[in-house]
Amino acid sequence: MEMLITRQGSTGKQEIENMLYHYNLRHFPEDLHNRYEELNLYLQDEQNVIRGGLLAEICWNWLEIHTLMVDEELRHNGYGHKLLEEAERIARQKECDFIKVDTLSFQALSFYEKQGYKVYGRLEGVGREFEPYYL
Repeated sequence: MEMLITRQGSTGKQEIENMLYHYNLRHFPEDLHNRYEELNLYLQDEQNVIRGGLLAEICWNWLEIHTLMVDEELRHNGYGHKLLEEAERIARQKECDFIKVDTLSFQALSFYEKQGYKVYGRLEGVGREFEPYYL
């Protein structure tokens, strides 16, 4: 059988993600099956304009934070902490064993460290002068 390599939109992406999910299910303990859930929290102003948020997913026994963003003019007012605190509360409620997140050196490394997160890895030379940190 001959196969072609193509570029598809989100339909193909979803198919690949589903294939990986089902493959992984065969290897994870039964009690962790059906433990996938998006967790998206939004920071909205009085006009319901989104000014920040936290985009994550609960996957088996952890919470993975993909994005935590607060509008620059609202930073240093505790909103990032409140978003993270709510995500952590939900992770505990959902019986997650750990939370993982990554950030670039110019983004929020010190913020996460102040919240008690520990670096377990980093890469050098990404974007030439920046380093991604894994917490």
